[in-house]
Amino acid sequence: MLGYVVRRFFSAIPTLFLIVTISFFVMRIAPGGPFNQEKGLNPIVKANLERQYSLDQPLWKQYLDYLNDLLHGDLGPSYVLPDFTVAELFRAGLPISIQLGASALILALLVGGALGVIASLKQNEPSDYSVIALATAGSTIPTFVIAPLLQLTFGLAFAWLPVGGWGGGGLSHKILPIITLALPQMAIVARLMRGSMIESLRSHHIRTARALGLSDLSVIVKHALRGAILPIVSYAGPAAAALITGSIIVETIFSIPGIGRYFVEGALNRDYTLVMGTVVVIAVFTILFNLIVDILYATIDPRVRYD
Repeated sequence: MLGYVVRRFFSAIPTLFLIVTISFFVMRIAPGGPFNQEKGLNPIVKANLERQYSLDQPLWKQYLDYLNDLLHGDLGPSYVLPDFTVAELFRAGLPISIQLGASALILALLVGGALGVIASLKQNEPSDYSVIALATAGSTIPTFVIAPLLQLTFGLAFAWLPVGGWGGGGLSHKILPIITLALPQMAIVARLMRGSMIESLRSHHIRTARALGLSDLSVIVKHALRGAILPIVSYAGPAAAALITGSIIVETIFSIPGIGRYFVEGALNRDYTLVMGTVVVIAVFTILFNLIVDILYATIDPRVRYD
C-alpha cells in the first residue's frame, strides 16, 4: 500500500502541473485585466500598477515566474485586494469552507445512506417510492433555487434563522448553508445506496448467510452493508472536494467569506492570482480525497489490492 501511495503522489505532480498551466493561460487569454475595471484610471497609474505586478512582462515570463513562486509556496498577492496576499485570504476563508463542506458531507452520507437502506429493504413499497421521489427532486433542483427558498421560509417567513452572514461561526448561521449544500448530495447518496444495497442483498453470499440462520440485522449490517457501501466511498472523494472547495453559489448567496466567494469575486474582477490560487487548492483537495478513497476502498474490500 505504501508503494501505491508513493506512486500516486508522483503521478499527481504532472496532473497538477497540467491544471495550473491550462488555467493560467485561459485566465490570461480572456479579455480584460485586473486594472481594466477601474473607470477613468489614469494610463500612467495603470502602467505603474502593471509594472509593479509584472503584468507588463511577456506571458511566458509571467508563467515561469508564477510556477517558481508556486514551488516556493507563494500564491502571490491579490490584485484587487492589495492589502492581502492570496495565502492570507485563504487562511481566513478555507477553514470556513471546510466547516461547511465537511458538515454537509457528513449529513449527506448519514441521511442519504439511511434513506437508501430503507428504500432497498422496502423495495416497490410506498416508502421506496417516496425515497426515489425525494432523491429525484433533490438531485434535479439546483442550489441557487434551494437556497432562496430556505431563506424565504426559515429566515423571513418564520424568522427562525438568519438569512445570511457568518456571525462569527455561530450554529444558527451555518444551518441553512449546510442544508443547502447537503440536499443534492443526500439525494445522490440515497440513490446510490439503494441500488448497491439491492444488488448486495441479491448476491450469493447473502443467501448463504441467511441459509446459515443469521438474523436479518446481522445479515444487513455485517454482510450486505459492507459490500453496498463501496460505491458510496467512491463517490465521497470527488463529493468531498466539491463541497469543501466548490461551494461557490452557496457562499455567495449566504454572504459567507469562504474561498468559493473569493473565487467569484476574483473571476469578476480578473484577479488572476486569486482565481489561480483557488484552482490550485481545488486540484490539491481533489487529488488528496481520491487517494484517501482508494485507500479506504482497499481497507473495506479485502479483494482490492494495489501492490
